[in-house]
Parts: sequence; structure tokens; C-alpha cells
Amino acid sequence: MKTTRLGGSAVPVTELALGTAALGNLFHPVTDETAHATVDAAWAAGIRTFDTAPHYGLGLSERRLGAALRDRPRDTYTLSTKVGRLLVPNPEDDAGDDLANGFAVPATHRRVWDFSADGVLRSLEASLTRLGVDHVDVALLHDPDDHAEQALREAYPALERLRAEGVIGAIGVGMNQSALPARFVRETDIDVVLLAGRYTLLEQDGLGELLPEAAARGRSVLIGGVFNSGLLTAPKPGATYDYAPAPQPVLDRALRLLAVCERHGVPLRAAAARFPFGHPAVASVLTGARSPDEVRDMVEQLRHPIPDALWHELRAEDLLAPDTPVPAAEEAMPSQEPS
Repeated sequence: MKTTRLGGSAVPVTELALGTAALGNLFHPVTDETAHATVDAAWAAGIRTFDTAPHYGLGLSERRLGAALRDRPRDTYTLSTKVGRLLVPNPEDDAGDDLANGFAVPATHRRVWDFSADGVLRSLEASLTRLGVDHVDVALLHDPDDHAEQALREAYPALERLRAEGVIGAIGVGMNQSALPARFVRETDIDVVLLAGRYTLLEQDGLGELLPEAAARGRSVLIGGVFNSGLLTAPKPGATYDYAPAPQPVLDRALRLLAVCERHGVPLRAAAARFPFGHPAVASVLTGARSPDEVRDMVEQLRHPIPDALWHELRAEDLLAPDTPVPAAEEAMPSQEPS
């Protein structure tokens, strides 16, 4: 699997990475055995980049990922986690579950926003314990939407110091919007942005400012949410978009995308998975698989050949802007798997 480096750092990432929110029981429970098998399937497919966060299942994702990787040599994969939410024990004896935050886990802890320098250090220390490792390769500021100034003034300098000391290889920000990450690219020396759901076949908000700024400054962008929380896997009434029922205009647009793909004999999932790689700033796409079969399916989608004519028709149908970069036909992931 193709590998590149994040920004100006020495941290390698594979073109397909495993995002592990689902392994933290996102919306539905996943067994420990299935979580472990999902990581194993990713490894077998050549994936060597793994992203997690304390937020995902109140630490469950980190614990499961660490357990699944424990027997792999630490220098053979890239591990990314996030800071900005501290997990504090819940004082209530029976606090219920965490489904209000999207995770089917007991609410043994609560999240406390903290983008202070001390909060960064405490968060990373706790993550290392849950992961069972002595270092992570990438640390991202997680969703500082309502805490931008503290994140810029306190959390970012703390990460910058850790990078300068060699404790972390690359630093950045992970968000579901493009405007604030673009500010980080302009005003700081981050290596990477993880952008979820805002540069997809369905919508290209990130193309307005973030991606051009990143490309011009030599920063890397990782793309998550390429299926827009499920809409681009099977657009139909009741499908979800941004984790809620898709509004009719959004569903109509997804159905038009599906129709174009069908005319060219290409699964919509394949076009959605491959689309982000047309932009030179994009280093990797994350798959949020919750099972080995979902990992294998994502790999197959990336291998599916996509004719240039499909991208041309999407532009002609005004489903992509004329200047939207698209992958070259020969850029599909090779079929052979690395050892």
C-alpha cells in the first residue's frame, strides 16, 4: 500500500488508515473479538496507520486498539490520538450509558473540555496508559470549535514543544469543519489536518480555503467520513447524513451521484472512497470499519477502476465544480497486498 509522510515530518501514513470510533461502540456495541479481528484485517490489507481518541467510547477505542496492536513491533505502524477532552470519573454509582454522546458504553466517565497545556499533557499520559504504548506518533487537537483561542494559545504550543523534544512526530487538528483548520494552517506550524465529512464526493467545503492553503504550505490532510455517515453507501429515504436523517435536497444530490456512477459501472462507494485522492494535499483516507468485512470492502472499493469519463460527467451534471481536482484513472490502489 502506498505510503507518504505527513507534512514536513518523518511520520509515514498509508493511503488507507483505520479510524477506530466504531471500535469504541459508536452507536452500536462491537465485541472485543470483532474489534481485534477488525484491526487484524486492516493489518492484513497493508494498513499501517491507526487513528483513535479518548472521546471514542470513553477510552474503549484506545484500549481495544492498543490490545490489538500489542504484539506488533511499535516501529512498524503509525499511531494517532487526540487531545482536548479529559475523561473524568463519573461520581454517580449508576450513571447509565453514553448513548447521548453516541457511544454504547457505560457512562463510567464524563468528558471535560480542556485545551490548556496541562490538559494536553494529562490527556496524552492517560492515552498512553490506555493504549499500552510509550509514545504516539501523531497528536491532534480534537474539535476545538468552541475553544479556538485557548487551543491556539495554550494547547498548540504544548504540542509544538513535545514535537520539538521528539516526544511526538507530528501534530495537528481534527475537526468536522474546514474554516478553523484553515486558520490553524495559516497561523501555526501544524503538520496535518484530519478533516471529517467536509471533503467528499457529496460536498467539498474543504476545497474553498483549507486544502489550497495546506497544499501551498506543505501540510497534509487526512480525510475521514468519505461516505458522509452512510449516505454515500446507500442513498435512499431514511439514510443518514451527518448522523441524522438526510434532508431531501441532500438525498436528491446523492441519488444523482448514484445515477452517474451506475451509468459508468462504478459503485458509488468506490467513487466516494477514491475521490479525495485527486487533491495533492490529501495523504490518506480513513475507513471507520466496525468489522473485518467492512475493512475488506473498503480496500476493494479503492481498487475498483474508475474511468475519467465518470469525473467528466459529474462536472457536466454540476455535481462537481469545473476546477475540482479528481484522481487520474491509473491512481486506483494496486490489487496486490504488501507482506
